[in-house]
Amino acid sequence: MKELKRLSNFEEYKKLGEPDKAEKAAIWETAIGLQQVDGLTPSSYLIETAKNHIDGDITINEVKDRLENYYKIHGKRIDTEERTEEADKVSARITEILSEKTFSFSPAEFITIHKRLFNGIYKFAGKIRDYNISKDEWVLNGDTVFYASADSIKAALDYDFAAEKSFDYSKLSKEATVNHIAKFISDIWQIHPFGEGNTRTAAVFAIKYLRRFGFNVNNDLFANNSWYFRNALVRANYTLVESGIHPTMEYINRFFCNLVLNQNNSLKNREMQVKIGTVNTVVGTVNGTVNDTVLDLIKTNNTITATEISEHLGIGLRTVKRKIKYLKDKGIIERFGSDKTGSWQIIKKPRKEES
Repeated sequence: MKELKRLSNFEEYKKLGEPDKAEKAAIWETAIGLQQVDGLTPSSYLIETAKNHIDGDITINEVKDRLENYYKIHGKRIDTEERTEEADKVSARITEILSEKTFSFSPAEFITIHKRLFNGIYKFAGKIRDYNISKDEWVLNGDTVFYASADSIKAALDYDFAAEKSFDYSKLSKEATVNHIAKFISDIWQIHPFGEGNTRTAAVFAIKYLRRFGFNVNNDLFANNSWYFRNALVRANYTLVESGIHPTMEYINRFFCNLVLNQNNSLKNREMQVKIGTVNTVVGTVNGTVNDTVLDLIKTNNTITATEISEHLGIGLRTVKRKIKYLKDKGIIERFGSDKTGSWQIIKKPRKEES
């Protein structure tokens, strides 16, 4: 993140005192910072293009057109594992949405934001997932939050939005209002209606919703602490009763109160990390279930690709590659031939502690 700030250097626009440029710079910082929730870093080309936009030399539509042309020409030479195209395009789209003075409080708006952010990047942009998912979380030492089942997503979204829409904020203090909004954002995030991109979608929706209340959002918080934002959402929705761990809004409330009330609460990721003996911190999964499933798919289809495993299991490609690397490092599997046309071979049966 420090290297990104060095490259972007948007602070110069804030110090110049030109309101329009300062506002654009702040929005760009938020948009770029939010890519960190998925470990993505936009390219230097995006940074320079963003500066052209802040300076008023090009419109946001021209920014998007430049990115489309850039990746048409250079896309094949860019390491797809780094996902710079996704980071660049989504940053520009977040900037566009946050610059608009429009908002509709509804599940349809939430879904539309996802579609606008990820159209052409994910095949399922703007589509409710029809499969169940789990995600190993660093803050949980590899465990996962239980997300809504595929067949209950629409009903869950409708319920949460209806309850929030009818809620009476008139007697709440500012801090209580912010905490209640944080709880609503936490609840819709837990539903995780999309295959990928849920946190960035929730963040954009949250900013737009807070603005509707008249709150001035501190863009620096998302720019510098987006990873904390995601981990706080995880902790707000995680339960492991046998280890005495229960959902806590403490961390996400800290973030939101800093975000709109200019409080100075400590935002340290390490304070949120759970320490439980049932989690395998070396493998990065709970009881090895993800590794087992990846290995089972390989046994069933020895030509399956990492991308196909990702789509089949509903987990991120980077997670799949991490599991595959672990299995390869343990000498359990080996890939022969190219990633696209090659095949897998089971070298040895995993021991119980490796599975």
